[in-house]
Amino acid sequence: MKLPVFPGPINHVLRANSWALERLKPHAGKVMRLNLVPFSSTLGITDSGEVTAATIEAAPDVTITLTPGLMLRLAARDTTVWNDIPIDGDAQLAAALNAVARNLRWDVEEDLSRVFGDIAAHRMAESARTLERWGRQSANNVARSFTEYWTEEQPLIARAHEVAQFNRDVDALRDDVARVEKRLENLLAR
Repeated sequence: MKLPVFPGPINHVLRANSWALERLKPHAGKVMRLNLVPFSSTLGITDSGEVTAATIEAAPDVTITLTPGLMLRLAARDTTVWNDIPIDGDAQLAAALNAVARNLRWDVEEDLSRVFGDIAAHRMAESARTLERWGRQSANNVARSFTEYWTEEQPLIARAHEVAQFNRDVDALRDDVARVEKRLENLLAR
């Protein structure tokens, strides 16, 4: 299923980060396909380094596939997710897109200041940052509470030292069984 792409907002952010445009310019004329399972989107790169919508029939130079799980990790700002995203095609274009995606920043406060003025924009952006910090801390607290509950009160998850002790016990049992087998072999050989 084709996912509609609106290159305007993407190009707005790219223009605000001129280094990103410079990074994409050498790949002008190339096409990238972004598969957001079950949707698909195709974008072309212009001579200026901006993006434009391309037809779904256009042969992509690079294909990037994101599953819902990978999208959640991206939303959670998991930096290791970039190593797990499947990318097929032009390696140089993929590297440029990876660098742009990792480092591209939208200056929300600057855009808000054009509409609401500097002071109001700063307050709105600061409120959003405070809300984000609060949300992150709340999620962290909930995760810690569940972890404590599942390891202490309703043990569904083993603690690290318990797993290590279990592994040592299994190793000792394996060694004991090997010694008993060797003794049996010696007794039967007599």
